Amino acid sequence: MPDTPADPPGLDLDRLRGHLDRELPGTVRGALRAELIEGGRSNLTYLLTDGTSRWVLRRPPLGHVLATAHDMGREHRVMTALRGTGVPVPATLLLDTGADVLGAPWYLMEYVPGTAHRDAGPLAALGEKRVHALGERLVDTLAALHRIDPAAVGLADFGRPEGFLERQLRRWSTQLAASRSRDLPGVDRLHELLAARLPDSPAPALVHGDYRLDNVLVDGHDAITAVLDWEMSTLGDPLTDVGLLVMYTELAGVGGGIIPSAATAPGFPAAAELVARYAELTGRAAADLDWYVAFASFKLAVVAEGIHFRFRQGRTLGAGFERAAEIAPVLAEHGLTTLTAR
Repeated sequence: MPDTPADPPGLDLDRLRGHLDRELPGTVRGALRAELIEGGRSNLTYLLTDGTSRWVLRRPPLGHVLATAHDMGREHRVMTALRGTGVPVPATLLLDTGADVLGAPWYLMEYVPGTAHRDAGPLAALGEKRVHALGERLVDTLAALHRIDPAAVGLADFGRPEGFLERQLRRWSTQLAASRSRDLPGVDRLHELLAARLPDSPAPALVHGDYRLDNVLVDGHDAITAVLDWEMSTLGDPLTDVGLLVMYTELAGVGGGIIPSAATAPGFPAAAELVARYAELTGRAAADLDWYVAFASFKLAVVAEGIHFRFRQGRTLGAGFERAAEIAPVLAEHGLTTLTAR
């Protein structure tokens, strides 16, 4: 790990070390150091080490945290429940729901080695055959998640499937209002069309909420070793995950790479192929898929506006946030086109 400040933003290493020594005695043996490895597009993620072992800590972003977002307990609970199922997740080690240690709730999990493929270049280096197989494996893992019986893993009360889409649309509209600092062409019209065309949901399932290639870790044998970033997980309409995966595939590389470009690598399955494989594996017909893709565009536009809002406040950590303002109008336009032109 490179040299870093003793206390990266958002962490007090002395307080953290004292808490870990009390709650997990003997776990940390050397001087504790930390490196920020995710800069606040969602939750903040840190790599911790004592010189011998490594762990990962997650906490909410600094400043302007939207209501119901960035729920550490939710992430911790779903990963704990999924451990040992067909969906690979890191082992969870500790949850702190208070604010005494870091000023916000946080949790600690095991470090899982692997690559999160965000950019097309490194992924393309694997060759078309391996890239195609990895795209299929991505769908296979999502199908495995959606086939899990929530009650069997203690998550029967993890969400309220009835009225799920209506509540989701209302929630993201509310969060847009909380982050809005400028005019956003098309976004209000997109919301109106989505509200007017709500589909009937299929049987509920565990939903990841932000499922895409760079939210999984891949080892040197192209196996998916962990699914990460469960902050928006719930029990609801599984086609929201499918729509989001399609949207990320269709818009891969847009905004100069603000949206991950990995899906543009030669060999990566087209959106229609991903959908067909999902339907074959789950028996769930992807009906009204245009609505789900458009909703994914609306949802990500709201997320982008939240990032832009925090950037303007000077409350983001890391580079690249100055470009967040560019992507929300593009996403709104994609959602409108999806609903009206297909």
